[in-house]
Amino acid sequence: MRFTVLIPARLASTRLPDKPLADIAGIPMIVRVAQRALLSGAGRVVVATDSPRIAETCAAFQIASVMTHADHPSGSDRLAEACNLLQLGDDEVVVNVQGDEPLIDPGLIDAVAGLLDDRPDCVMSTAAHAIHTLADLHNPNLVKVVLDARNTALYFSRAPIPAARDAGGQAWWGAGSTQPPPLRHVGIYGYRVGFLREFPRMPQAPLEQLEALEQLRALWHGHRIAVHISAEAPGPGVDTPEDLERVRRLFV
Repeated sequence: MRFTVLIPARLASTRLPDKPLADIAGIPMIVRVAQRALLSGAGRVVVATDSPRIAETCAAFQIASVMTHADHPSGSDRLAEACNLLQLGDDEVVVNVQGDEPLIDPGLIDAVAGLLDDRPDCVMSTAAHAIHTLADLHNPNLVKVVLDARNTALYFSRAPIPAARDAGGQAWWGAGSTQPPPLRHVGIYGYRVGFLREFPRMPQAPLEQLEALEQLRALWHGHRIAVHISAEAPGPGVDTPEDLERVRRLFV
């Protein structure tokens, strides 16, 4: 299927100033992300930014970009504006790849896009992978997701879900168990463009505000999100200077 990858990028990070322009083995991070996305089956890859510096950097590496407003309240608003600037049709598909994922797997991008081709009942798609430790299950910084029989999201939470009543605080999955492992959500999203244009105008959901998870707005309003289960965890993202140094070592 034909789809577009949109990569939102701003210079507003407080933990790592100018993060999209951080050097990774001679190439800015935002360019590294776009280059990985270009290895997917996307018809085009576009950086959506409010920064002339980012746009100029992309142009220097022949990466397409669009300039969006600086005052968007959320990332979905920025993506919706980018869809309008690119004159995408409502029936087209876009995949939102985060600008701090320089090791994103192109195959994961294709899988998330392909779900919307396979699942006409869903307006969004995303990904998840198995959790292997109790520490990760109980880490509120790692978002969990539970699914139905067709791998459609039932709920996303920072809490340890599902909760095994009789497990006594032990891992309830693994060898000898008939239960599948819990799933960690991966922050990559596919959208039908028509839904993406509508999404920022939807009232925020109480659960969205409580959990600080924007995807819960879609579920709250009765929309469906298809989930691809990845065999492996994605490559490390970059949020802090320590993350950046870790990723730089992988490019040496």
